[in-house]
Amino acid sequence: MAKLVLTVDDSASIRQMVAFTLKSAGYEVMEAVDGEDGLAKAKGRGADLVLTDQNMPKMDGITLIKTLRTLPQYKSTPILMLTTESSDAMKSAGRAAGATGWLVKPFDPQKLLEVVKKVIG
Repeated sequence: MAKLVLTVDDSASIRQMVAFTLKSAGYEVMEAVDGEDGLAKAKGRGADLVLTDQNMPKMDGITLIKTLRTLPQYKSTPILMLTTESSDAMKSAGRAAGATGWLVKPFDPQKLLEVVKKVIG
């Protein structure tokens, strides 16, 4: 069965690019429009990997990661931040929240797939 990736981003174009990249490599993709939507979808169906933006309405990426990490099924699930934020302070906040890794937008599809393969196979 294909691994399920939950992608959370308020940008429809980014979600489409991520979904297209992952689906073409054989992954199943579930899309969410912001942190609250992402949390609801994550609770509804366990994802093998969560890819989240940082700056979103309703709930940002760091808050989403902290909240997911409180749920038993997401204690050890890889969570990657895909964001324009690349400051060390933001990366530290992401790590402290429980992020597994960090990808900077605009992302290189090949690099995204390499990282995804590394964390979930």
